Parts: sequence; structure tokens; C-alpha cells
Amino acid sequence: MAKLLAVNVGLPKDVSWQGRNVHTGVWKQPVTGPRMVRRLNIDGDGQGDLAGHGGEYRAVLVYQIDSYRHWQERLGRDDFVYGQFGENFTVDGLPDDEVCVGDRYRIGEAVFEVTQPRVTCYRVGLRMDEPRMPSLLVSHRRPGFYLRVLTEGRVEAGEEIVKVGSGPEGMTVAEIDALLYLPGHPRDQLARALRIPALSPGWKGSLRALLDQADGVPGKPAGNAGLAPASAGPPPAWDGFRPLRVARVDAESTSVFSLTLAAVDGRPLPEALPGQFLTLRLRPDTAAPPLIRSYSMSGPPGAACYRISVKQEPEGAASGYLRAHLRAGDVLDVAAPRGAFTLEAGDSPVLLVSAGIGATPVLAMLHALAATRAAREVWWLYGTRDGTEHPFARESRDLLARLPNAHEHVFYSRPAPGDRQGVDYATAGRISADLLRRLRVPRAADAYLCGPPAFMRELPAALASSELVPAHVHTEIFGAGPALTPGLTDVSARPVHPPEGPPGTGPSVSFARSGLTVGWDSAYGSLLELAEACDVPTRWSCRTGVCHTCESGLLSGAVGYSPEPVEPPAEGDVLICCSQPREDLVLDL
Repeated sequence: MAKLLAVNVGLPKDVSWQGRNVHTGVWKQPVTGPRMVRRLNIDGDGQGDLAGHGGEYRAVLVYQIDSYRHWQERLGRDDFVYGQFGENFTVDGLPDDEVCVGDRYRIGEAVFEVTQPRVTCYRVGLRMDEPRMPSLLVSHRRPGFYLRVLTEGRVEAGEEIVKVGSGPEGMTVAEIDALLYLPGHPRDQLARALRIPALSPGWKGSLRALLDQADGVPGKPAGNAGLAPASAGPPPAWDGFRPLRVARVDAESTSVFSLTLAAVDGRPLPEALPGQFLTLRLRPDTAAPPLIRSYSMSGPPGAACYRISVKQEPEGAASGYLRAHLRAGDVLDVAAPRGAFTLEAGDSPVLLVSAGIGATPVLAMLHALAATRAAREVWWLYGTRDGTEHPFARESRDLLARLPNAHEHVFYSRPAPGDRQGVDYATAGRISADLLRRLRVPRAADAYLCGPPAFMRELPAALASSELVPAHVHTEIFGAGPALTPGLTDVSARPVHPPEGPPGTGPSVSFARSGLTVGWDSAYGSLLELAEACDVPTRWSCRTGVCHTCESGLLSGAVGYSPEPVEPPAEGDVLICCSQPREDLVLDL
């Protein structure tokens, strides 16, 4: 008979880690006497990061004394105490390879249901003083699991754990953990797991993404769509950079110009997806590091050539160089089309919402829709300052005219005297939630948004207030994306910069979105640590190659891994949390 050995609780607190401050509830201490277990928590317990822990489906974390013994032997430790792994219940019995998701247990007055394995993050390594711990828990098939509270009540250490129900499908915690995190994601197992009603919504979403990936185009590259949705896309059409010839340079407005790029040998270029971007490596000063910049493709997918469109910024080194010096016949170094901001197939209405140069990726989507004369309802909502700053005006209207169910609404924030309302634009002002409500955009639409920073801060919320389904709102951000640094309380956005101290003498590392190139220094344990030293915005959670939160595009170069990731990233990607450069790198960060 399984037994509850300890009830462990702890409120979140701030701890020091690598010179930073982490707010975490991973420190749990055993308590004596009965303790009330409620729907979301045990009395006296709390979580520091509710995005990753806690909530109805993660109310109580369980870990087994047998796993304690396993880690004591493997790690050569004898200093463990109850709550060492951040668990609420330390138990004798209930091993991960026997307990099934959906199993139900009574302990004292309370009844519980198993909902998911533990999602490992760096904080369990922080608590254990063992940074590899997130990876080890998965690779050794000993993650522990969460319970949902079905009946609230008091529990106490020493009480027996009585099984009162079995989960349908009979899939163990260890099986489901491996199904998401370890290589190999059998379709039949994914479908089986998704039939378990008790499985938490987060895990269902991840496994459903893997099932969709398994049902996709045969021969797609390795990659875990359940952990890194962008990895479900096709692999890059070529490695690194290749020369492309400038076939044309066209002015689109006073500040926007387009470059048509062709293969040097004249052959058709590989097809790109509507919404993807190209990365250029420019060398305006041969004595300085190259400029690395990415520009959205704006032409029709499937064309023999690529078209990108560039806005000349007043202080833009790359855009200024291209505008002033580039001519037809010149050759540029170009990385293959990339990006997960792409038009999805289907019959639902489509909202293409953009401002300024943000029109470029959604214009490629409009080209794709017009090429098939799609019967879908298509809305083109575009905002700019005035007619002189309205690129692609005729082109977009010609494309919309080819669609049987199209709507156009153009916004000028400051119309010029010669701009004609009702002809050149529809509304004076900016795109807003109120205007979207008045336009009665369809709630079932898939929305694609791209524009300047202020636009991207305001419009997703505006669309949400228009009652669109949040999962159907897709966004593209020019420049570095938002950071994800779970638990850190002293993080503030700062301009990117070279790391402090003497320049590194190793391979060069270019952060393409941030416009920074620095030398590698082996004092850094990983590319993530180098990026952090430069204040390049990053996203991470486990820091040991398990969760794939840090998965980023590897535009050129090669890396080595230490430690080896539990599952490799998609082709053309890199896990920056556990990799080091082997040669000069360009990263999509």
C-alpha cells in the first residue's frame, strides 16, 4: 500500500542566482499535523510562476522516495530532505512508470486525480544545486507528476494512499512525459493520450500539435512542434548564405523600396511560404563586421525570383546603404527564407492587418490568396500616415479585385491635402478596437498582424476585444522578439551591447534581429549566456536542452552541444541554452 511520507509547503521567496534575483516557490518544507488541501493549493503553499506551475491541474506535485534513493546514488548525495525536489507530497510508492494519467487516489479526506507529468524548469536545478536536473529528470524517466483536487479535505503525513479509480487508456506518467520530450512521437500513442479526459489542457495542446505535425507533409524535418511550434515548418532551402543577384530596384513610396532577387545562374529559386523573410549579410565597410538584417518577402509565393521590401530609416545603416548604393546586377549574400508567420490553409475568413512597412509579409499572403482566387472572406486593413507613405496601394487593390469576397479599409493617420477620402483611404485616424468593432470583422477569422512597435503593442489587444479567438491571432515582429525569463524579478529592457570586458577571440556570433556581432569567449557556458551578457532578448526555461523554449533559427554556422539536448532541434535551428559555436554564427535573435 502506498503511503504519504511528508506534506511539504512553502510560499514563494526571492533567492539569488548567478547575480540575479529569482522569485520561486520551489523551496518546500515538511509540516506536521493535518493540512487542508484546497482546489488550487495546500494551505500555506504557493507558486512563484503561475504560468508554469500551480492552477487547477497542477495543484499538488508528487515525488517518490524511490526516486530520492535513485538520485542519491547517481549524484553521490546524502543531504536530501523532504521537499528536495519542490514536491508537495513525498510518497512511498506511486512510481512514474506505474501511475497513469487519470488515476484517482484518496488520501485522508481528499480525493485527487493525476493530470500530467511535472514540467521541468531551471528552478528545480536551482533548488538541487544541480543545473542538469531538468534534463536528468526527463532522461531518467523520473519526472514526478501533478494532481488535481477533486474533493477538498485534510491530509496528513503517514496516511495511506488508496487508489479509487484508473485512468482510461492506461498511459503512465513516464510514457506521456517521454511522448512529449524524448525523440520519437508515435502517432497512435499521441492519439491515445489525447483521449484521456484528465490530461491537462496545456499537455493536450502540445500533444495535439505533435499529432498535427505527424499528420502533415511526409518527410518534414525533425523538430518538436509540441514544444517549439515554429519547428513544424519546412527546413531552410539552403545552408548559410548564398549569392543572389539584384534583378530590379523599385520605389514603392517616399521611404519604401523593393529589391527583386534572382539566382546568379538564372535558375528558379526554391519556393517560399507567404509571410516568410530573408536575411541579408551586407559589407558596407570591409574593415568592420558585416551588417546582418532581415526583411520580409512581399512578392508572390512560387515566383522564380524573390522580392523583399525595405523601409529606409533616418538612421538605418543597412537600409541607407541599400538605398544609396544598390543597383541592378549587384550581388548580395542571402540566407534562405524562414519564419513561422505564414498563411495557414483553410476556409475561415482572413484578416490581413498591417501598418507602415508591416504590409510586406501580409502582402505576400494576399498574393497567395489571389493566385488561387480563394473563396475565403479576405479583409485588408492597412494604416499609414498619408498617400506619400502608402506603398503597394495599386498592387493591393488589384489583388483584392481578383478575390470574390474581399473587403478593404485603409486608414491615414494624417491625410495630406491631396489625399481623397473614399478613394485613396477610407478613414482618417489609426486602426483601433472601436473601428474594428464598427467594421464588424468576422469573429471566426484568422488574423495576421504586422507593423511598427506601437501598433504591435496595441492591436493584438484590440483584436481580442473584438472577440476574435486569441489562438487565431498571428503576429510578426520586426527586430528582437519579447523576452521570456521565468522567475527573474530584476529584468528590464536595455539596448543591446557588446559584453563587458575585452572582446572575445573566438568565432563571431551575430544576433541578426538585434543588429549585434561579437566575438565568442569560452568563459560563457552557452550561447544563451553570451546573449544575456549582451542584453539580447531571449526566451528560455529549462536551460539544459529539454523544453525547447530557447529554440532559435541558425542562419549560418555550426554549433556543438554540452550537455547534449534530450531531443535535437529542427533542422536549421539551435538550442542556445546548451550550445557553443564551432565556427562563425548568425542567429535569428
